[in-house]
Amino acid sequence: MADVQRRPLLRHLRGAPTTYVRHLRRGKPVHEGVGVSFWFRPLSAVISEVPVDDRELPLLFHARTADYQDVSVQATVTYRIEEPALAARRLDFAINPDTGAWRSAPLDQVATLLTESAQQHALTLAAGMALRDAITAGPVAIRDAVADGLADDARLADTGITIVGVRVVAVRPEAEVERALQTPAREEVQQEADRATYERRALAVERERAIAENEMQNQIELAQREERLVERRGHNARRRAEEDAAAAWVAAQAAAERDKLAASVQAANRRELGAAEAEANAAHLDVYRDMDPAILLALAAETLAGRLPEIGQLNLTPDVLQGALAALAGPRERA
Repeated sequence: MADVQRRPLLRHLRGAPTTYVRHLRRGKPVHEGVGVSFWFRPLSAVISEVPVDDRELPLLFHARTADYQDVSVQATVTYRIEEPALAARRLDFAINPDTGAWRSAPLDQVATLLTESAQQHALTLAAGMALRDAITAGPVAIRDAVADGLADDARLADTGITIVGVRVVAVRPEAEVERALQTPAREEVQQEADRATYERRALAVERERAIAENEMQNQIELAQREERLVERRGHNARRRAEEDAAAAWVAAQAAAERDKLAASVQAANRRELGAAEAEANAAHLDVYRDMDPAILLALAAETLAGRLPEIGQLNLTPDVLQGALAALAGPRERA
């Protein structure tokens, strides 16, 4: 909105750098341009102010697809008044000379024009598309259709309006239809999640089975090692017993040999002792052989006296003494 300062019988207008101001007096332009500033008389001045900056027009409307489904289209149209003098002649951009405010709502007229034109092209395109196509490829197609349609609109060209750009934010069906369309995708996602869960469980079971098999294999290997250990211990025990038996046999043989040798030595000693005794007896007998019988009798009596018990009193009669001497003198019986 232009800045208007009031003075007695005069007014001063100061425009903005984004607005085109046109001052008419008696039907003829006196001042016009962007960012102008001038004095004027309010009773004879007709002033129009046209914005020349880029403006955004949000659009939200409903369309029906070829399969009779309702969709909502959310879009934005960016436009600019390229020829403000032409627009000032086609639309009422006049301002109040005292306040600088528009007498009407020219931008609402521009918005209505753009909205109706954009809706027409969008509805025409959506009517030939199925719901799924409108949802997936609709934003791009509607954007191109609306941009081309507005660019070729003769009324916009006659008004001096140029379309800078068109953006289609979303094409969405009704909530119930959208949920119905999302159900297969959700089911597929859920199936993928279930499949991943099952695969994870199967992998866990497989790993548990591998661990159990590994433990069983370890137990089998330990049992085999224990069996080999027991077998080795038995073998060692048998070898030890055999070695002990062999050692005992050798010891027994050695003892027998020692006993045999000792017996042989003892027998030889006995033989030698017997021979020595026999020689001694023979020598002794040889001594007694040539001795006088009276001497022998005296020796025998001495020997007998040494072997008899102690006698307190002995009575010898001639008969006893004669008999004893006869017995000693008689021949000896050979054994």
